[in-house]
Amino acid sequence: MMSPVAVDRAEAVRHALIRLVARDGFHGTSMAAVAKEAGVATGTAYVHYASKDELVMATYVEVKHALGEAALASVDAGSPLRTQFAQLWTGVQKHLEANPERARFLVQADGSPYAEIAHERAISAISDPLMSSPVVANLLEGMVDLPPEILFDLAVGPVVRLTATRRGIDESLVEPLIEACWRAVTDSRS
Repeated sequence: MMSPVAVDRAEAVRHALIRLVARDGFHGTSMAAVAKEAGVATGTAYVHYASKDELVMATYVEVKHALGEAALASVDAGSPLRTQFAQLWTGVQKHLEANPERARFLVQADGSPYAEIAHERAISAISDPLMSSPVVANLLEGMVDLPPEILFDLAVGPVVRLTATRRGIDESLVEPLIEACWRAVTDSRS
């Protein structure tokens, strides 16, 4: 079992990676730079993560977990499916607008060689809030039959990318974006 100090250092290393990747991309982010940004020795970073790849995977899973929790936080399971989708979408929007470095981290990760394996690890995590949510399971029943990573990109990819590249999404675009995303993932047979 890790001590609170060890957990804090591991968390500091993950959060430093998010900041550096958001600013410099993966190629511009070394373990030494991450350790320096986290305020720990490089050896300390390696104590928690044996490699940069392991650190990236752990950080990606953490970012996606927090995003999933935020997405579901204000979803009313008794609402119509379209309303639940809009609530989920705006949960993602609010979370990423409050944490734009996380949006930039996700965009960098999704465009990197880490993308496929990182996404697989995130959705296979036992504690993944989206994949274990009855709300999402219900929503998936009416969606097109595509792999989860493609559905994620169609459903909330635009909010991730727009939040990563702007300081927020103009309020007049929110409802048209939600509608476009809904139409992109909804199974026309339902």
